[in-house]
Amino acid sequence: MLMGYANKKKLIKIVLTVFMAVLAILMVLPFAWMLSASFKPDSEVFNFPIEWIPKTFTWENYIKVWASDIPFPTFFMNSVKVTVLAVIGEVCTSALAGYAFAKIKFKGRDLAFLIYVSTLMFPSQMMLIPRFVLFKTMGIYNTHWALILPGMFTAFGTFMLKQFFESIPEELTESARMDGANHFIIFTRIVLPLSTAALSALIIFQFVSMWNEYEPALVYLRDVDLATIPLGLKYFQDESSTSYGAVMAASVCSLVPIFIIFLTFQRQFVQGIAISGLKE
Repeated sequence: MLMGYANKKKLIKIVLTVFMAVLAILMVLPFAWMLSASFKPDSEVFNFPIEWIPKTFTWENYIKVWASDIPFPTFFMNSVKVTVLAVIGEVCTSALAGYAFAKIKFKGRDLAFLIYVSTLMFPSQMMLIPRFVLFKTMGIYNTHWALILPGMFTAFGTFMLKQFFESIPEELTESARMDGANHFIIFTRIVLPLSTAALSALIIFQFVSMWNEYEPALVYLRDVDLATIPLGLKYFQDESSTSYGAVMAASVCSLVPIFIIFLTFQRQFVQGIAISGLKE
């Protein structure tokens, strides 16, 4: 009977593994097609059945992306600037707010946190017009600060780090407090060094989110030399045609920083999700 149960459990595990493998392959197929299309001339991009290995292999699309009249290198550097500054600001503000909500007892703390986190219920599209009016008044419309500042303050980052900070034993902070350490010392010397997993996960989440932002860039930016990659891809099309090969090549190039960030923080990313309470 025990042998039958073990075999059944093993069979279920094999079926689930095969299912997840098939699902993973299906998710990778669009990227594989995009990578293949980036090395094809426009006339062969939409050939059917799909030619996964290009019949006519060419680097022309990548040359067009980086060395044509379209300022893709400017778009790329704009995305790097906006994303890096927003991620740095997000990590700082979320870590400070998360520590305050997790480790500092003050009147109305739970209510303030509930109100703050409840802002996650509102879709980001709903904030586009109010922010447009606000940025116009502040004089930062059509500047990168219109993208950077909203990315520096998010309820998601605060919630995520608060959940992690609460898992740090109170005995550590209490013993440090008894030795005369203030909140700044506890935060910088005890809490942050123990939170690299959660911080790494937040960096990846925020980096991907900011790197791929399209609607805010479309609403808040007007000058071509300020455009980020998601907004800049439209410049590879004109009134009569679209260079799909160049669009695919630019898309592949835009994914390279995301892969680098993810591979750099991969181990901490998985650990951070598990510990911060985002995964059962």
